[in-house]
Amino acid sequence: MKALIALEDGTIFEGRSFTGSGETSGEIVFNTGMSGYQEVLTDPSYKGQIVTMTYPLIGNYGVNPEDMESDRVQVEAFLIKEYHAFPSNFRSTGNLADFLKKDNILGIEGIDTRALTRHIRNAGALKGIVSTEDLDPHSLIQKAKNSPGLVGRDLVREVTCAEPYGWSDNRPVPGSNFSTSAPGKYRVVAYDFGLKYNQLRLLAERNCTVQVVPSTATAEEIMAMKPDGVFLSNGPGDPAAIPGVVENIHALFGKVPIFGICLGNQLLGLAYGGNTYKLKFGHRGVNQPVKDLLTGKVEITSQNHGFCVDSATLNPEDIELTHINLNDNSVEGMRHRKYPIFSVQYHPENAPGPHDSLYLFDRFIDMMQQ
Repeated sequence: MKALIALEDGTIFEGRSFTGSGETSGEIVFNTGMSGYQEVLTDPSYKGQIVTMTYPLIGNYGVNPEDMESDRVQVEAFLIKEYHAFPSNFRSTGNLADFLKKDNILGIEGIDTRALTRHIRNAGALKGIVSTEDLDPHSLIQKAKNSPGLVGRDLVREVTCAEPYGWSDNRPVPGSNFSTSAPGKYRVVAYDFGLKYNQLRLLAERNCTVQVVPSTATAEEIMAMKPDGVFLSNGPGDPAAIPGVVENIHALFGKVPIFGICLGNQLLGLAYGGNTYKLKFGHRGVNQPVKDLLTGKVEITSQNHGFCVDSATLNPEDIELTHINLNDNSVEGMRHRKYPIFSVQYHPENAPGPHDSLYLFDRFIDMMQQ
């Protein structure tokens, strides 16, 4: 089934759908990972985005329940060079096409993904539309221009949990709380801004009882749970467009240890009094080099973000930069000089990606012990 991809700047790409008919819009971005497509597809940070993979062959190892990072596919559409319809892997329980169809997500193959990626690198991330129903290029370009972008858009409300839940036996437990969850030494409240399941897995492995709460939970509600620590998850969209969250995070300063990842890092930057800005085409992949300024070591990291904290807007007397991206020197980590608070812009929970940064979860545990 023929499909067209139209970008807001007038560029057109052709492909064919391997999941049926449909039409959808979003910001078109690329991911450089050679594997991990299921984790990418189910990462809530990709809400509002159409993802293209730079690796040409996708689908060859199928999908399975263990590699889910949320309860559903989160991307708006998936663009690849070549789809492999017959997976071969001992962990596979199904194929990629059926996996996408279940959540009515368009999968398009036959795209010149190298040309698309080069275009985004030059022009920056662009709004786009994918369609098998409207094959008029002029009509689609106009639709792409009229589609909502990410700046100023609160996407967290579309992915956050509706009700609190616990985590036990490697799965979410609806209605669970600290008294009914699997017992752990440390009580952690995790803000769900679009969190990934592997973050909960890693906390549970470190003897934590985790209570996940919606993004709308207040500081008073958090402290009433008497946590040993608060975790700020990743999530999609513009960090400056989420009402009330920054105020609640600021109200927790000095009361409990805080660890933030990705969007959690950006929200902490705003709570510190700083600003955030949109990157040209973002960082998305599993091979981003990051330097730890405290040790001088370089980590290879997994990343997925389109916004960043502006280091020039932070007060150096209160905030210390701990990590920088070696490709563009953007902020990759920071910590508060007075309070037990630290955060990173990248994804130390991998899934997919390298394991270089797992020590950050251990650091959070050490902080809760003090």
